[in-house]
Amino acid sequence: MVKMNDLKIQRELKNLKGWKRSGDAIEKKFEFKDFIQAMGFVNSIALLAERANHHPDIDIRWNKVQLVLSTHSDGGITQKDIALAKEIESFRK
Repeated sequence: MVKMNDLKIQRELKNLKGWKRSGDAIEKKFEFKDFIQAMGFVNSIALLAERANHHPDIDIRWNKVQLVLSTHSDGGITQKDIALAKEIESFRK
């Protein structure tokens, strides 16, 4: 994968509600009713990530989940990160 330039990243993030850039990554925080719902979401994301062979950094705090996507092997944000973020968003609908 090729690392995306700043303009392309900005354009893609306009279509990803709640996602923001954080250095060489994109991230989003999700909030749920309780811990069980948060863990259910994380387990579902794990399946999507495994299928895509692209794994987010995940931080779980009771009913809050933060996902951070970056293609570390390519040194930053690539189309893999955008594609997985889009898949996560379509899963949430």
